[in-house]
Amino acid sequence: MNDPILITGAARSGTSMVAGVINICGAFGGNMRGPNKNNEKGMFENARIVQNLTKPYLRGIGADQLGQYPLPDIFNLPIPSNWRRRVEQVMIEEGYKEGPWFYKGAKMCLTWPIWNFAFQDAKWIIVRRRTGDIITSCMKTDFMRAFRNPKYQREVGANNEREGWLWWVHQHEKRFVEMIETGLNVKMIWPERMVYGDYKQIMEMVDWLGLEWKSEVLSFVDPKLWKARRRGQWQTELQSQK
Repeated sequence: MNDPILITGAARSGTSMVAGVINICGAFGGNMRGPNKNNEKGMFENARIVQNLTKPYLRGIGADQLGQYPLPDIFNLPIPSNWRRRVEQVMIEEGYKEGPWFYKGAKMCLTWPIWNFAFQDAKWIIVRRRTGDIITSCMKTDFMRAFRNPKYQREVGANNEREGWLWWVHQHEKRFVEMIETGLNVKMIWPERMVYGDYKQIMEMVDWLGLEWKSEVLSFVDPKLWKARRRGQWQTELQSQK
């Protein structure tokens, strides 16, 4: 099999949107989780890998299977020797023949060493979003509930739910730095740019992955799925990220 495209980032960052674009542009993802009230366009996450590999692994090391709290101890991760074989087996059984393929998992960055051990030549996409927007989205999303628990707030030194999610976002940012400093083949993507009509970065990503840009992406990216701020404010933020 080809080496995979691995898409990750903090939950509520737009990983599903980026995975959807990659799928539209020609990468195989197997049988993926469909739309729900939190992701109206679909999750674009392979259901069997989530249920049969990712969640059991997290439970087995005493971490939250939803990747909220407690988080994995990144410096004490058991590395499964058969991870690559099990992931590839799912894809083959679900119809993979040849060409590019991907797996999207927000929790993947929390256990990145096991994925790097299995797929050392993978291309990684790290999806980014403004910290405040992630926190606001977490607090409004039903299944993102860990830091509604005062006990968990206290354990991370937070005084309220918002501070708990801030701690959580910062843990993800630490993982991103580790991935880059270790030398993984990484590209950072800010998908909210697409919502405001800036497709340059995402088109560069598609080319980097060896995929073919499809016009269907334009109808897939629906601005109504994101809370739009004033365009002038967003343009200022775009400039600050360049």
